[in-house]
Amino acid sequence: MEYRIEHDSMGEVRVPADHCWGAQTERSHENFQIGVGIETMPQEIIHAFGILKKAAAEANHELKPEKMTDEKLEVIERAADQVISGELKDEFPLVVWQTGSGTQSNMNANEVIANVANSIAGKKLCHPNDDINMSQSSNDTFPTAMHISAVLALEDKLIPAAAELIETFKKLEKDNEGIVKSGRTHLQDAVPISFSQEISGWRSSLERDIELVKLAVEPLKSLALGGTAVGTGLNAPEGFDKLVAAKVSALTGKTFRTAENKFHALTSKDEIVFAHGAVKAMAADMMKIANDVRWLASGPRDGLGEITIPANEPGSSIMPGKVNPTQCEQVTMVAVQIVGNDAAIGMAATQGNFELNVFMPVIAYNFQQSVRLLSESIRSFNKNCAVGIKANKDKMHHNLYNSLMLVTALNPYIGYEKAAKTSQLAFKENISLKEACVKLGFLTAEEFDQVFHPEEMV
Repeated sequence: MEYRIEHDSMGEVRVPADHCWGAQTERSHENFQIGVGIETMPQEIIHAFGILKKAAAEANHELKPEKMTDEKLEVIERAADQVISGELKDEFPLVVWQTGSGTQSNMNANEVIANVANSIAGKKLCHPNDDINMSQSSNDTFPTAMHISAVLALEDKLIPAAAELIETFKKLEKDNEGIVKSGRTHLQDAVPISFSQEISGWRSSLERDIELVKLAVEPLKSLALGGTAVGTGLNAPEGFDKLVAAKVSALTGKTFRTAENKFHALTSKDEIVFAHGAVKAMAADMMKIANDVRWLASGPRDGLGEITIPANEPGSSIMPGKVNPTQCEQVTMVAVQIVGNDAAIGMAATQGNFELNVFMPVIAYNFQQSVRLLSESIRSFNKNCAVGIKANKDKMHHNLYNSLMLVTALNPYIGYEKAAKTSQLAFKENISLKEACVKLGFLTAEEFDQVFHPEEMV
C-alpha cells in the first residue's frame, strides 16, 4: 500500500494514499480496532454531517466572508455534496466505539471535505479545522448530526413504511366486512368480534403510533449548532446559530431551528430518548400484530387456522411441506432488538456530566439501527405477509359456534350464575350451549333460539 504524510497538532501520520481522510481520522482508525467494518458510524450520521458542514460554510460565508471566501465556499459545497450523496462513504471508516463526543467522526468529515475541496480547487485552499470546522466544535456538531439524521429517518423512512401497512389494513377491513369470529382474551375464548373490527385495532394502533412519532419529531428539530465547545458559542459569530439552522432547513426541506439553550442541547439527550420511546411504542404494536397474525394462522390443521398467510419458503429441513410464519418472526425479533436499544439509549442519556454527554456515538448507532430495522421490517411484513392475509371463513364460523363464551348472550335472560352453569355443563358433557340450557331447564329450545344470535353480539 502506498502512503502519504499528513499532520495534525500531534505530529505526522502516514495515511493510505488512495483515501482522502487525514491525520486525526487515521489515528482513530489505528487506535480503535473495535468492530472495524461492522459497527462503523451509521451512514445516516455521515449524511447529516455533509448537510451541516455545507450549511455551516454557507452561514460563515454570509457572516465571515473575509474568511469563508467565494472560492472556498464553492469547493466546500461541492465536496459536501459528495458526502451527502454517499459517493464518499468509503472515506468514513471510523467505528462507533471511539470518543464519546464523536470528535473523531467530526474530524473525519472535516478532513475528507477539506481534502476533496482542495482536490477540486487544485491547491491547498481549505483547512479541516480553520475552514470546514469554522464556527463549530465537535461538541455541537455531533448532537446536531444526531438530530438531523433522526428527523430524516423518522419522517422519510419510518412514517411512510407504517403508512403503507395502514393502507393494507384498510383494504383488509373492507374486504372482510361482515365476517364474525370468536374474540379472545387471555388466550381464552371470549365474546364474538368481527374480523374487520380486529383488523381495525391493528390499523388504529399504527395510526396512533405515527401520531406519537410526529409529536416526538418536533423537539428533534432544535439544533445544538452554534453552541460550540460548552454551549457559550465561543468563536462563532453572532447570529450563526439561527442562520445555520435556516441553512439546514433549506437543504433538507425540514423546519429546523436553533436550540434555545445550548447548554441543554450539548449535555441532555432527552429529545432522542423521547423519540426512541415513540419508536419503541410502534415496535411494541408491531410485536402484538405479528403475534396475532401467527396465532390466527397457526396450524394448518392443529392450530386456530382462522386465516391463511402467504407461503413464502419451506419451513423445515426435515419436515416436508412445512411452512412457517417467518415474516411474523422477523417482526418480533426486530421488536426485541429495539427494546434492547431503548435500554442502551436511556442508560447512555443518563451520562451527561457537566457540559457534555460523552455517550453520543452509541446513542446515535442504536437510534439509527432501531429506525432502519423497524422501517424495513414493516415494509417486509407488509409486502410478504399482510397483503396476502385471507380469512378462513369456515374455520371462523366453526370456532365461533363452538365457543362457550357465547353464553354471555344469555346473561340478560337467565342471569350470570345460570349462564355460568350452562357453560360449565356444556363443557363437562361436550354438548352445545342450547342443549345444556334446555337440560338445566333455564330456557326452552324455542326461547333459546329467539335470544341466541352470535352475529348480533358484535
